[in-house]
Amino acid sequence: MSGVEQRLAELGLELPAVAAPIAAYVPAVRSGAYVYTSGQLPVVEGKLTCTGKVGAEVTADEAKQLARTCALNALAAVRSVVGDLDRVKRVVKVVGFVASAPDFTGQPSVVNGASELLGEVLGDKGVHARSAVGVAVLPLDAPVEVEIQVEVED
Repeated sequence: MSGVEQRLAELGLELPAVAAPIAAYVPAVRSGAYVYTSGQLPVVEGKLTCTGKVGAEVTADEAKQLARTCALNALAAVRSVVGDLDRVKRVVKVVGFVASAPDFTGQPSVVNGASELLGEVLGDKGVHARSAVGVAVLPLDAPVEVEIQVEVED
């Protein structure tokens, strides 16, 4: 078991199978020293765990947990390309999209769910630049979507 996977186990987490794409794309692609993931939804065992807008049908706390799930799915997508998460040199950028009710402005705290998970799992390698964006709707009416870019070692 790799060091990162050991850390996941200590946290009571397990990397899921990579979520199947819902359109014409792949879950992750490597270009040089970087891996770029597609947007990851809060899918568990092949099913979207929740739908709706944050600040309406979904609470900010629920959405923060969903962002953690998205980040875990993103790590699974990275592993599918590089084979071993111990090869991650650092998370460079996280972009989180939050399907928001018109008056909801807590997107940064929602996307903290993804950022905090990456820090818990990867330590200093999980520190990253980030954008948290409110949007009207996401695929499948998901409340949250997260994509990451990581630098990897050969």
